[in-house]
Amino acid sequence: MNNEFAQRRDLIGAGLASRELDAMLISSAANVRYLTAFTGSNGALLVLPGEALFFTDPRYAIQSSREVSCKTKVCKGPILSAVAATVVRRRVRKLGFERAHLSYDCFHTLSDSLPARTSLEPVAGWLEANRMVKSEAEIDLIRRSVATNSKAFEHATRRVRPGMRELDLAAEIDYHMRRLGAEKPSFETIVAAGRRSALPHAHPTSAVFKAHQLVLVDMGAFQGGYASDMTRMLSLGAPNPRVRRVYRAVREAQLAAIDSVRPGVTAAHVDRVARSVLKAFHLDRAFVHSTGHGLGLEIHELPRIGKKDKTRLAAGMAITIEPGVYLERFGGIRIEDTVVVTQNGCEVLTPTGKELRVV
Repeated sequence: MNNEFAQRRDLIGAGLASRELDAMLISSAANVRYLTAFTGSNGALLVLPGEALFFTDPRYAIQSSREVSCKTKVCKGPILSAVAATVVRRRVRKLGFERAHLSYDCFHTLSDSLPARTSLEPVAGWLEANRMVKSEAEIDLIRRSVATNSKAFEHATRRVRPGMRELDLAAEIDYHMRRLGAEKPSFETIVAAGRRSALPHAHPTSAVFKAHQLVLVDMGAFQGGYASDMTRMLSLGAPNPRVRRVYRAVREAQLAAIDSVRPGVTAAHVDRVARSVLKAFHLDRAFVHSTGHGLGLEIHELPRIGKKDKTRLAAGMAITIEPGVYLERFGGIRIEDTVVVTQNGCEVLTPTGKELRVV
């Protein structure tokens, strides 16, 4: 993998001139990890043409020596001060920084440490765009995370029954994730029962499961630094005809969207396919979010599988497909898989069946 990280850094260094930059400062944890493999909480990378310098503090001296393959400076004082000193020494005139990630305070700390001849240039989405297409090594890590996530779901749902609380099931899921090798959940596990399932991002509460309720479970794991994401539905007893109809609509929308995923189609096209199926069931207005999103080192990455995203899918992109229907007095139904775009279509990584699971 060290060669892969070096190639990524070289790609950024080679792209500086076309962006009229002399150097680029990377400070977001995910992008630093993408370029260096560093997993600590305090690091920054300065990329110059043909060279990259990594900065961290003494707490990570040993760790960085084992993880980072480029030249490293362990700073006894603030990292940004050391970065600024290097920028001055290298006579950098245009320094790019991550507009979405450098805080206001850090921007002014850096600006105050640089001479008037050096300008700070905001850069948006450069690294994130590079991260959209995953390498085989990255896809293997996502595949492993997906498998762990699905195993945790199987273990946790064996105990589901009326009288259990949403919080209890969420805790069971998180426990089994870690037992199976995940570092942590990739977001707060969502468990929502009954009418609360109509809240797309519901937080689990002390609400108790009741007979004949729907339970929405949205869960993901970080393993090896890479995220997975899956949503499945449980029914506490046999579902009624309306539940079966809405579930069928969402499942057909999800399968149609997956079937549309292939290199060259736009993210908006995939979203449109899902919505057209729901429209045939007169449920399209109850679909209130995008059809999916990229994932990798972060749970939400580019591209956004939404109405206005014109990104053309490419082999190696890892995305979710997750249409849903949310009706206030009824509840919500969502089905979600993690999918990788292949040369000829896509591969669904999620092994868990899509049926409405009756418990």
